[in-house]
Parts: sequence; structure tokens; C-alpha cells
Amino acid sequence: QVQLVESEGGLVQAGGSLRLSCAASGRTFTLYTMGWFRQAPGKEREFVATKNGVNTYYADSVKGRFTISRDNAKNTVYLQMNSLKPEDTAVYYCAALQRTLYSGDVYSSSKYDYWGQGTQVTVSS
Repeated sequence: QVQLVESEGGLVQAGGSLRLSCAASGRTFTLYTMGWFRQAPGKEREFVATKNGVNTYYADSVKGRFTISRDNAKNTVYLQMNSLKPEDTAVYYCAALQRTLYSGDVYSSSKYDYWGQGTQVTVSS
């Protein structure tokens, strides 16, 4: 089994930055895909970014502002969020699975097997 634990989110002003981390424990040596989703109140969970094997994918809404990175030695994935906007306010979830995905599948939350508990990010205007 795999456990994912996200760092604490926070409250930040529009235009500010925040970095989230997600530490994996358990059977982590086969975590080929790790990424981030988010869910705003009253909305469905949506894809943010993922590292799928050697490939990286971003949602159009965060491209150029967010950067996903991974430290395999620490079994940790990061999400650096810059130029934050109020519409980025959501609960952010770390997700992972023990295989790579077809490129078209990385955007679907149903393809991921393991999830963190979620962390709140609030961006004030």
C-alpha cells in the first residue's frame, strides 16, 4: 500500500506564491505517476499537473504559473504555484499510481489509485 501526505496549504494574496509537497510512504518504489488535482466548492475535482514517467503535463489554466517537480530520493512530489489567482482557491489533492498512463488518461482522476487527504489553498483578491 501507499500513503500520501500533503503539506499544509494556506492563505495567500493574489499574485503570491505557495509551494505544496506530497510525501509518499509504503510501496513507493513503483510510483511511476504522481500528480495533483484540485476541487473548488461546488465543482468537480479537476486535473492540475502530473509527472507520468518522464513526461510532465499541466492543465491549461495553470500552465506557465505552476511547476510540478519530483524528488525520487525523498519520494516526494512538489507543486510550486506562482502568480496565484482567486480562482486557484481549492482543496489540492496529491495522487499517484504504480504505472504510467497513456497520455490521454493523465487528466482523469479515476485513473489514479492513491490519494492524499487534501490541503486547502485560499487565494484572496
